[in-house]
Amino acid sequence: MAAKPNNPPPPPQQFNLLPKIINGGIAGIIGVSIVFPLDLVKTRLQNQTVGPSGEKQYKNMLDCFKQTYRAEGYFGMYRGSAVNIILITPEKAIKLAANDLFRFHLTLKDGSLPVFRQMIAGGLAGACQIVITTPMELLKIQMQDAGRQAAQAAKEGKKFERVTAMQLTRRLMAERGIFGLYKGVTATAARDISFSVVYFPTFAILNDLGPKDTPGGPPPFWWSFLSGCAAGSTAALGVNPLDVIKTRMQTITKGGRQYSSIMDCITKTFTQEGPTAFFKGGACRMIVIAPLFGIAQTIYYLGIAENYLGIK
Repeated sequence: MAAKPNNPPPPPQQFNLLPKIINGGIAGIIGVSIVFPLDLVKTRLQNQTVGPSGEKQYKNMLDCFKQTYRAEGYFGMYRGSAVNIILITPEKAIKLAANDLFRFHLTLKDGSLPVFRQMIAGGLAGACQIVITTPMELLKIQMQDAGRQAAQAAKEGKKFERVTAMQLTRRLMAERGIFGLYKGVTATAARDISFSVVYFPTFAILNDLGPKDTPGGPPPFWWSFLSGCAAGSTAALGVNPLDVIKTRMQTITKGGRQYSSIMDCITKTFTQEGPTAFFKGGACRMIVIAPLFGIAQTIYYLGIAENYLGIK
């Protein structure tokens, strides 16, 4: 009886963190440069409040675009983008690379990764990114909302003094130290963790449903892009109420509403503006997030950093 040949065990899977970080950074810069005007409109729509007679500063997304362009020109649409572009590299790198790292360690011995474990990996990645996201969002929101505040002040015959990101950083550091840059961190964590819990498993499921050139191989890049767009817009709409709360709590310009806690923000918003206020800027946010994560997944698919570094 012939002896059965001993098949060598498959080589252990390896995880290379560096290319993941580089890919995340590239994805962040490209994505933000493309969608930033929409993000600015989203912030201004979320921050506008309803007047005593029900009047609004902006009727809708298109009206906000028109008013912003008319008052501030093309470059006004990119107010606050410098802060975002500088900090989006570590933010996206942490988010995307951390998710891949946690997925790698949570994968079962048979190579499967149940949805619940995918959700845990996504949530942990979202928790990691708030170290960068909170100060980035805090500074970006002040710059983005400055135009709305200035226009409102002009209507009321008041003066509005703009501040730069550096001036704001120095002021916050002088008043509260490093923790001044982490105003709204709880709301930011709630939004980012919830988003990641929804986004990453949804993307993985949609991506696996795509056509494949070879059995068990990856789908084409265009399918990864569409999967990223679909998963991103779904997660964005789902957590939009948390994004509204976070945006309002991080708006610290004089003349705006101030909130003492998340519950205070929820209560005042609901009482004064009704439940629809929690979905302000929802369409904008979906439009912003969809290409942002579609681009990220495409860059991951193309393996730009892996090809450059010669890593397979």
